[in-house]
Amino acid sequence: MRLFVNGEEHALAVPAQRTLLEALRYDLGLTGSKQGCDKGDCGACTVLAHERGGKGRGEAILSCITLAQDAQDLEITTIEGLAGPQGLDPVQRAFADCGALQCGFCQPGMMLSARALLDKNPRPTLPQIQEALSGNLCRCTGYTKIYEAVQVAAGLREPARRAPVPSERAAPSDSKAQVVKEIVP
Repeated sequence: MRLFVNGEEHALAVPAQRTLLEALRYDLGLTGSKQGCDKGDCGACTVLAHERGGKGRGEAILSCITLAQDAQDLEITTIEGLAGPQGLDPVQRAFADCGALQCGFCQPGMMLSARALLDKNPRPTLPQIQEALSGNLCRCTGYTKIYEAVQVAAGLREPARRAPVPSERAAPSDSKAQVVKEIVP
């Protein structure tokens, strides 16, 4: 079979049940797309796809529930192919500038979903951003910085410049060693 990924055509010999995610990660070594739930729930495996010869980078699809053989007629863009010769994609730059990278596991899928949204709608509203990223789960914290990054990439705002919140020193605890009492059931 043949896959067209990040502007290059690859010939692969893979079993019929091989998913696109497995072909990308284990046959082509493109590990940016993450293997999370393996059932299309978390969005960590998101890639962009469109018919060969089509315009743009396409729409976000879940590579963990797409068979590799079904992707033979598509042009696939992974996170490794998002940056151009001039450097990072504005979405990637905005995620870095806004501190939205967090642990990094869900970020490739988030960025590709955001890129698909901005290619289709360059000036989305916050609810449109939330809807577009609703299939991408972040296990770290929240989505505030991620939504902010998409708005920054769209040119709708500047990255927030907040001073870090200082943590308060904990009150001294009773540091005196205690004798362990016998526990009797």
